[in-house]
Amino acid sequence: HDVVGVNSRLDTLQAAILDIKLKHLDEYSAARNAAADYYDSQLSNLSGIVIPKRVSNSTHVFHQYTLKIADGKRDALKSYLAEKGIPSMVYYPYPLHFQKAYQSDRFPKGIFPVAESLCEEVLSLPIHTEMNTQMQDYIIQAIKEYFQ
Repeated sequence: HDVVGVNSRLDTLQAAILDIKLKHLDEYSAARNAAADYYDSQLSNLSGIVIPKRVSNSTHVFHQYTLKIADGKRDALKSYLAEKGIPSMVYYPYPLHFQKAYQSDRFPKGIFPVAESLCEEVLSLPIHTEMNTQMQDYIIQAIKEYFQ
């Protein structure tokens, strides 16, 4: 991003749709959590990835289901999944302090090593409210094949 700003696309029509969808928010959150639970159960023991951490006194809506991929294999896994027709996404490829809008001599490369590392390791898998185990099994199998 070159400048600090706001991206707002909520017009009147979208607001009306959101007003209806908000009535189903608990159902949507439960469906996403069920999908995340299934990913967790199938991927938790796989060497080479770290699943999202859950905290007992907190909840998560899983807008994204993001894995941490070890050993610099993130981009290769992303390509492998794409070859199999599985979309995945790197939502934050650059840490904030690398963005032109926030660059400063106060924040040189290396000052936020965790953020910099995560930007090279994280990969988000498909997750949505209509996901079923058949869809997820295809994704999970591809990930397991890649790491074998």
